[in-house]
Amino acid sequence: MSVTLPSMPVNLSSVPIGTHCILELYNCPWQLLNDVSFIQRTLREAANSAQSTLLDEVSFQFNPQGVTALALLAESHISIHTWPERGYLAADVFTCGEHTQPEKACQYLLEAFRAQDHAFFQLPRGKYASTIRQVQSKTLAVH
Repeated sequence: MSVTLPSMPVNLSSVPIGTHCILELYNCPWQLLNDVSFIQRTLREAANSAQSTLLDEVSFQFNPQGVTALALLAESHISIHTWPERGYLAADVFTCGEHTQPEKACQYLLEAFRAQDHAFFQLPRGKYASTIRQVQSKTLAVH
């Protein structure tokens, strides 16, 4: 039995469904990365900065250190994972809708966690093309 997969339409809209930002923060203060209350508040403020709608949130404090926190948004999600012993935070901010601004959430996280260095990647989600698009990488400005 053979299965035929439908071919991808060539002419889909060039407007993406959403934007997915990947943020890595380096050399953050240990205390901030291990403070679950601070991370919960910061996650809520990041969602607000992105002009997104917070539906729910969950977090977990690891032993001896580290936090994972997730904000469920009407427009998708924001997640934060910390490694205090390394001064490192990994976050992703995925939002859909033209009104959202996930880059602003990333900017907020960068400043709130007082990172001394960072990496930021942004890619459109749900955007089809006949060629593979490279991930866009840029540096966020610190205010």
